[in-house]
Amino acid sequence: MGKLVCIRIKEQHMEKSIVLTGITTTGTPHLGNYAGAIRPAINASKDENSRPFYFLADYHALIKCTEPDRVKQSSLEIAASWLALGLDTSNAVFYRQSDVPEILELSWILTCSTAKGLMNRAHAYKAAVAENEETEGSDADKGITMGLFSYPILMAADILMFNANKVPVGKDQIQHIEMARDIASRFNHVYGEHFVLPEAVLDDNAATLLGLDGRKMSKSYNNTIPLFESEKKLRKLINKIKTNSLEPGEPKETEGCTLFGIYQAFASPQEVDAIRQRYAEGIGWGEMKQVLFEKINDELTPARERYEALLESPEHIEQQLREGAEKAREISIPFIRRIREAVGISSISKS
Repeated sequence: MGKLVCIRIKEQHMEKSIVLTGITTTGTPHLGNYAGAIRPAINASKDENSRPFYFLADYHALIKCTEPDRVKQSSLEIAASWLALGLDTSNAVFYRQSDVPEILELSWILTCSTAKGLMNRAHAYKAAVAENEETEGSDADKGITMGLFSYPILMAADILMFNANKVPVGKDQIQHIEMARDIASRFNHVYGEHFVLPEAVLDDNAATLLGLDGRKMSKSYNNTIPLFESEKKLRKLINKIKTNSLEPGEPKETEGCTLFGIYQAFASPQEVDAIRQRYAEGIGWGEMKQVLFEKINDELTPARERYEALLESPEHIEQQLREGAEKAREISIPFIRRIREAVGISSISKS
């Protein structure tokens, strides 16, 4: 899902900014996830002026993945990664989506007032239909589940459950926020003002890393570098990164260079300037790969050790997730009660 949600609530008579990030549990976290979403969110978790909410989007995972063991293992690895990297659970609320059943209840209530035509315009659904139509004689909806079709409604429930008003996202997520606004607006029109209309905020500073083949680092391209790979495997993967045929001593461009882009995401501005100069002087690709390996390994080694220890103690991870769910439900339970009352689902007796 890879989205950030900033909302404001009253807490102890003070307004606090809530940052919410959903991580779909379908794979192992990689360097691109770390640089683009995890690291900024970890830093935000330590901000005393905010109360961040981070969740494992395991119900979203079912849309893409039909391998139960993979979803379960991914949940473990993602939770361990965030905790190993220093997520401040004393300030942040860290939970599984499936541990907050009010989200699914809200999703159904919203489904009942959401126009089908709105879902017809969802990019993921339209892309799947277009792919089917390219095959002569194929059913336009072949292989398309209702999970995929109604995915934007569940995402809207994730956001609207906490009345988000600002949603920093990548460009590919803007439509989901627009749909959440439409869904909230329609509900408000029918049942009264209950939801804040969220606004999409593009995060221009989020790093987007290229993968082993030069395309965007993504599980779908199978070109990722796992975040907590062993030193030996990390070095091997970095050595596999695709480069051009320029020899040592020949000046090289930093623009569009996978090695430089990854290094820039881990290094200080001064270090980046120094490497940029070395590119101009013709640094060899083998040497640059060694520089990159050392930079990444130095930053991640302490967290890697904590990660491996956490994998050996899943009961600690489970405890953190359950405590986070309790905090989240302090908000979701009374809110869904209000929503039920608004739509007419409540006790018929006043006693």
